[in-house]
Amino acid sequence: MRRSALAPAKVNLFLHVAPLAPDGYHPLASLMVFADVGDRLSLEPAEATGFVLTGPFAAALAREDPAANLAWRAALRLIEQSGVRPEPFRLTLEKRLPVAAGLGGGSSDAGAALRLVREAFVPDADETVLEAIAAELGADGPACLFGRPVLALGRGERLSPAPGLPPLPAVLVNPGVACPTGLVYRAYDAQREKGASDLPVLPPAFTDIASVVAVLGPCRNDLEPAGQHVAPEITEVLDRLRRQPETRLARLSGSGATCFALCETPEDAGALADRLTAEAPGWWVRPCTFRDPAAT
Repeated sequence: MRRSALAPAKVNLFLHVAPLAPDGYHPLASLMVFADVGDRLSLEPAEATGFVLTGPFAAALAREDPAANLAWRAALRLIEQSGVRPEPFRLTLEKRLPVAAGLGGGSSDAGAALRLVREAFVPDADETVLEAIAAELGADGPACLFGRPVLALGRGERLSPAPGLPPLPAVLVNPGVACPTGLVYRAYDAQREKGASDLPVLPPAFTDIASVVAVLGPCRNDLEPAGQHVAPEITEVLDRLRRQPETRLARLSGSGATCFALCETPEDAGALADRLTAEAPGWWVRPCTFRDPAAT
């Protein structure tokens, strides 16, 4: 039986980053949410077990060894650890999100793969097993495992539930350039001005988009200047988003180069996306909603 799962785009509504600590990591504080757009993974019976890469951004990953792909590594790791011997299967990753884009694509792909493999072959696997494998594969792994809004602290490994959030209409915009995380952090380390891993005072729940903007507007993405240094195109995206009448808040996500704009309504998000697509046809633009799957 064929099974499929969305690997949702991850967005950092804020990302506060402190200077490099003695342990070699940057302490951070972030509120992560997940969109209703992303990559798509499917698992189905096949003559021989294997991994297939498709989709509009598959070419960006096609040069790497499939064994290095996080989704495939996650699937094989759960099978190996559980000791099961499944019938031959094919895992297909339809890569719909830009690569090196600040959207947690690889970690979210791994999370979707773990969920599919558990459903198909090891339904009794505990969530803690999946979380441990996700953590092995990357700092964002546990946060991206189930696509639920979370607060991340420390290195990103200390997770707690996010405040209640209403559905947040938004637009994702990537200028069509890769922005590797390592380069951005090196640029951040070279800056004279650095951030801090402070956590803002957050309510137990937000009631509407206005309350979200009021609280999160003064927050930051401390990697934004470094991202703009690595990919100057980010500056144009943010400048344009912040000039639009539909935009309530615009910020870089993660290490970039994808930016987001929060909007009042889905209609506003759609209108903004249509305008940007017409004005900048080389950009990747998607209207979406940030939502908690557990709340639907």
